[in-house]
Amino acid sequence: MNPRTLGPTGYVVSELGLGAWGLGGDMWRGVDDDAAREALRAAVDQGITFFDTALAYGNGHSERLIGEALNADIRAGRVVVATKVPPRNEVWPGKAATPLADVFSARHLAASTEQSLKNLGVEALPLQQLHVWHDAWLDDPEWPASYDRIVRLKQEGKVLHWGISINDHAPETALRVLEDAIFETAQAIYNIYDRSPERALFALAKRKPLGVIVRVPFDEGALTGQIRSDTVFPPGDWREQYFSGDRRAEAERRGKALAQVLDDEVQTLPELALRFCLSSPAVATVIPGMRRAAHVRQNVAAAEKGRLAAGTLAKLEAHAWEKNWYPA
Repeated sequence: MNPRTLGPTGYVVSELGLGAWGLGGDMWRGVDDDAAREALRAAVDQGITFFDTALAYGNGHSERLIGEALNADIRAGRVVVATKVPPRNEVWPGKAATPLADVFSARHLAASTEQSLKNLGVEALPLQQLHVWHDAWLDDPEWPASYDRIVRLKQEGKVLHWGISINDHAPETALRVLEDAIFETAQAIYNIYDRSPERALFALAKRKPLGVIVRVPFDEGALTGQIRSDTVFPPGDWREQYFSGDRRAEAERRGKALAQVLDDEVQTLPELALRFCLSSPAVATVIPGMRRAAHVRQNVAAAEKGRLAAGTLAKLEAHAWEKNWYPA
């Protein structure tokens, strides 16, 4: 895996990381814990050194799996694990009108940090992110107390670095907070369809600097070519909602159009999607969800083929697609 620097954190991480939302087991269905453990070990064996999880993923289950499977690697500094403080009201995305006390009170920040430390089995979190954000909260009277707790947790050595996980499809909602030096990373949706980070976030990342973590490179599966009008998801899988109504048919139609870009240089849609994200110099690491060892090996092989040619990138501009299928 090619290494990239994660902003000013000092971490040098693999440009392909592992997103562990699916390891929580509550919203993504169809894979058990044994398969998840195999995927985690395969990732380390393949040279992946960045793992992204969250306290909200399966109520800590994803963190606990990572802590069990990778504890020695975490303690030795061979891998970097990023986790997240969930909003106290458990509402995503963050809304401007919501009082900060309902989202990130000082007490909640401290309690969530302690729980993540316990779940991962470590004394310090390498990277802790706020799992949602809206810049309107900077003007909330609760913010000074919450900010003070963020600073104190870092001074105490419980959180080594802080970052922001940005609202779905809305990087403009976090540009003000990311100006603050204590926030060293920004996690954002960026893929062939959603290019919104190119408008302002990437410029901020270059100027500050800022470590950009890219999530949803496959648009929850729409960019893999595997979503069709007749696709059936496992019972209880959250994608049944994400791809509700005529969305599966729309994803299939757009996937077929995108497949026309494939050639001898790029042979599959997942490869095209990953290499698109990695082609941006503003990106530090890309974190597709990988719940099976086979997915790890496939994605590593795709990433190792490097950045896309300028001609291919030019063809992809016509496929940009402004949408938001997440629950409001």
